[in-house]
Amino acid sequence: MKPRFFTLAVVALIGLYPRAIAQSNEQQKPNTFIVDVNFMTRGELRYGGLSTQANENDKDRARFVLARTRLGVGYSRKWLDLRVTAQHSGIWGEAGKGTISVYEAWARLKSNNGMFAQIGRQELNYDDERILGRNDWAMAANSHDAVRVGIERSDHKAHVILAYNQTSQNINGGTVYTTESGAYPHRSLIAAWYHYDAPKVPVSASLLFTNIGMQNPNEENPKVRFQQLIGGYANFHPHKWNVEASYYHQMGHDEFNTPISAWMASVKADFTPVEQWTITAGYDYLSGDDNPIVPAIGQIGLTKHTKVKGFSTVYGSHHKFYGAMDFFYVSAYYGGYTPGLQNLFSEVTCRPVKNLSLKAGYHYLLTASNINNAGRTLGHELEITTGYNVLKDVKISAGYTYMSGSPTLEQLHRVKGKNHLHWGWLMLSVNPSIFHIKW
Repeated sequence: MKPRFFTLAVVALIGLYPRAIAQSNEQQKPNTFIVDVNFMTRGELRYGGLSTQANENDKDRARFVLARTRLGVGYSRKWLDLRVTAQHSGIWGEAGKGTISVYEAWARLKSNNGMFAQIGRQELNYDDERILGRNDWAMAANSHDAVRVGIERSDHKAHVILAYNQTSQNINGGTVYTTESGAYPHRSLIAAWYHYDAPKVPVSASLLFTNIGMQNPNEENPKVRFQQLIGGYANFHPHKWNVEASYYHQMGHDEFNTPISAWMASVKADFTPVEQWTITAGYDYLSGDDNPIVPAIGQIGLTKHTKVKGFSTVYGSHHKFYGAMDFFYVSAYYGGYTPGLQNLFSEVTCRPVKNLSLKAGYHYLLTASNINNAGRTLGHELEITTGYNVLKDVKISAGYTYMSGSPTLEQLHRVKGKNHLHWGWLMLSVNPSIFHIKW
């Protein structure tokens, strides 16, 4: 028995030796090159949906198919990462055949101690994406021309972000930079982010500061005016629970030199009693402007505000938080002022079989500000979504949303027929890595 056992062991070692050599050589190969594709197409049917100026309800319908294709190329070695992603986004049959752009184009230098410097067009995706996020639901999504430097270790992360945007290479006089004239809604951006993960307790926390420069193109000599945001995000995730909370305060001046004093707070709790079920409840409060009166259709006139109290969600993933209909912080109210928002929500998620998820949610939406001659209730929203992973890189998802809007919502958007709104969608996402080589 012993000689036979010894012989088998020797044979096994001989068989494993070439594999070990191959793995060792693979680990020693310094260069990695990958090519990946992101394909997403979504058909939508809206009855009501985003606000319009139409007065006839039977014309307030929309059927369209959105599409996005990305081709990404990445290169990596010990001290260097490179990434370039080309993107096409648009609507099937769109005049002009959609938009072709460079979504990412960056280089990242890194060191053994966790320090890095990244420059170029890149995603800024932090915490729960409420303030800075990729907003991946939108076909164009969010990326920024910026310089980002920092350090990342197992329990501490710190980033500093610098961005400065122009629309042309003017030698004299500079350039007035606005949302309409440029690709990004800020002239300049300075941000600092610090994140801490407690090593022995299921707690993590982040601090965020931003300083955003904006210009008013209607001024004779437009000045850059700065608005600041400061706040934090915390996550507590013991067994079966995940609790998130955040608070942010805005100050400074907007591009019209109006003082800003706004804030928001949120809390959300997930409970997973068994692996297949998750129950969620939460509340968001975003401050609003004083007396945000909107004149009736056919009338003109706006209230002049001496202070901006409506919170701006900056460059976050808005669709993720405030109801799938995207009435809030995606589409603007008439006149640009906002009554703020209170969002009381709950969700139930079920995963009955592998690769399949079902979710049902409810939002009760109210204004944060008092409105003369109108109530605070904006509406009730019911959402049902499902997703199925056909393959590891292929997913089909669908959703249906019903919203019962209030007269207050109709008044704020200056449009009738928002009391019964329907929206359905079907989406295919394909994200394969089509080429991967090391040498």
